[in-house]
Amino acid sequence: MKNTDRELLFLSPYLKEVLWGGTKLQKEYGYKSDSDHIGEAWVVSANPHGLSTVRNGRFAGQTLDQVYREHPDWFRPDGEGDFSLLVKLIDAEQHLSVQVHPDDAYAYRVEHGCGKTECWYIVDCDEDADIVIGHHAQSKEELRELVENGEWDNLLQIIPIHKGDFFFIPSGTVHAIRRGTRILETQQNCDITYRLYDYDRLQNGKPRELHLQKALDVITCPQELPKSERCRISGTDPECAEGVRLIQCPMFTVEHWSVKKQVTFSAEEQYRIIDVLEGEGQIQDVPLHKGDHVLVPSGYGEVELKGTFEVISSYIGRTS
Repeated sequence: MKNTDRELLFLSPYLKEVLWGGTKLQKEYGYKSDSDHIGEAWVVSANPHGLSTVRNGRFAGQTLDQVYREHPDWFRPDGEGDFSLLVKLIDAEQHLSVQVHPDDAYAYRVEHGCGKTECWYIVDCDEDADIVIGHHAQSKEELRELVENGEWDNLLQIIPIHKGDFFFIPSGTVHAIRRGTRILETQQNCDITYRLYDYDRLQNGKPRELHLQKALDVITCPQELPKSERCRISGTDPECAEGVRLIQCPMFTVEHWSVKKQVTFSAEEQYRIIDVLEGEGQIQDVPLHKGDHVLVPSGYGEVELKGTFEVISSYIGRTS
């Protein structure tokens, strides 16, 4: 049953200027920026390094973390802890650094915050695009030797990609988004990154900082990449909408939906995020367009999308 004091939160992104960014996010989604190096749109974020802003209703103009602090019960049943997820759209005009993220245990011990497991949905990419996920070292000793000798071609696992591909990247996984790629990233609410290699690029005349020892500490070795868990979601008329569960793990569940006419989602014990990649229509009779990002608070109940959409929906927990 819908809790009538709760409302849908339409969010405007924080746009991050980076060395490897471009202008596709502005052109594709209408996001406003004068910079020609925007690489990330933090579309659903209560992270202090880049806050999304509510653009509707009684919270219009407030950042998501402000709403979270005032109404923690809207976002988790016990009303405790930090906001759990962070969703980004990323446009790689150039290669990102080769990097790795710590798990919760290492991050809490060393960085005093949670670790980072993430996943990528390939929104679009160049015909010959690829990414780095994983490495070939069979031991920590071999890993250190290859890194210290700069044998990146022998170390890194490079994978060709296509529009619609999906990759799950647990903490400890070596990875890099590469040029010509646009992704939607769903992750733990963490901004801790250890750079392993940055192509010897300069920023403001100096090489960007690397974090070799911390990276070597946390890289899983040997590295076995997780298999795809794509699973069709039952219970929906395929003439109206088709859903695929891309990943379900303790940190988050992520789904891809092709909406042809309408679909109903539920937000009871957990909040639900809806990211519109393509299309237009309505949500609860409110206009909804490509590039919109909506947070449905926990306890809101059912929410109905009408129209033609491609959306990614994510939430914590295992309720579908």
